[in-house]
Amino acid sequence: MQIAIASTDGETINEHFGKADRFFIYDLTEGHLALLMVCTVVPLSTGDPNHAFNPERMAATLAALKDCQRVYCTRIGDRPRAELEKAGFELVVGTGPIAGIS
Repeated sequence: MQIAIASTDGETINEHFGKADRFFIYDLTEGHLALLMVCTVVPLSTGDPNHAFNPERMAATLAALKDCQRVYCTRIGDRPRAELEKAGFELVVGTGPIAGIS
């Protein structure tokens, strides 16, 4: 299965979904991770805590992650969460080392 991880350093799950400007895409097979690519996206967040939801940015992020079945991030807003779930992604919210995913 392919998974997407919001990370600033490629070593830990440490990024908010909406602030992520890249996702590390891995193949997860039988507990083993293999990095496939780093996917660059335009973040959903503009930095303003009161910014409006941008459906075009969300659609672009969903398209970039289309081959993934699961997304890992530290936090996610209600609307992006609903959009991910509606698109069929499994969401895992938490922190920790990427190498610990199995």
